[in-house]
Amino acid sequence: MARKKYSNSLAKNARWIKEGRGAGRNQEYKPWLTVRDLPSDGRSHRVFGHKSQRTHHLFSDLELAVFLLLEWHSETQEIREQFPLQLEVTLELAKEAGIVHPANAGVMQYMSSDFLVNSHNSEQPKFVLQAKYAEALSDPRTVEKLELERRYWVKKEVDWLLITEQDIPITVFQNINWLYPAQRDEIDGDEILQRVQFYAHQFKEAPKTTLLNIAKSIDVAYGLPLGESLREIRQLLAKRCFLFDIYKPVIKLVAGELIQTDTHVLMEALNVSNK
Repeated sequence: MARKKYSNSLAKNARWIKEGRGAGRNQEYKPWLTVRDLPSDGRSHRVFGHKSQRTHHLFSDLELAVFLLLEWHSETQEIREQFPLQLEVTLELAKEAGIVHPANAGVMQYMSSDFLVNSHNSEQPKFVLQAKYAEALSDPRTVEKLELERRYWVKKEVDWLLITEQDIPITVFQNINWLYPAQRDEIDGDEILQRVQFYAHQFKEAPKTTLLNIAKSIDVAYGLPLGESLREIRQLLAKRCFLFDIYKPVIKLVAGELIQTDTHVLMEALNVSNK
């Protein structure tokens, strides 16, 4: 896995700040670290974000899983990854806590949080997620730096949460990973409504049949290329035209387990996502 170990000189820190790293909102946000800044000896990812309409920089499969979950969640408003912490604040907190501040060759290094998230949830409008593999938590130095980061966000009065791979069900990740690319497919609103009507009828006719088998049957009945109907069903699920239990493998879903989204709600959601 990729590890976010980097060493900046004072000049490089100044250059990154001048470039606007760690600043901006939504499409204009620039992460403090990008995949080009670190050695490519691990599982780093560059992923397009539908909410931000920009490329996100992630440094492990775990960060990718967390990002996809955040993107999938309807309450997520904005995701800022690799968000830098104010150096003067972390220096002060390190001194107060008796924790050695991250440094290299005498140059104090900026710390960063994996995800700063803005949400539509009024009870938690902003929170921070730090993604760490469970095995990393056995390292005392890692724990020290996490504590420093936690104190930073306490001072900022923002909820800080630590998440490991044990917090993410593999089925949820696999489902979202399969659906996510289809969210980007551009389909006319009228065509989506026609597809919803067509597939809703097919699902109603075979409530105990898996989506996979329904798709195969439609392909055969209409002389379509094998996989065409499954592609369309995937698009409809990705755009939330039909809702389902995300904790159940998509390949095991039967038609009767789907809930059709109200047409007015669906069109409003599609209009928002296309803006």
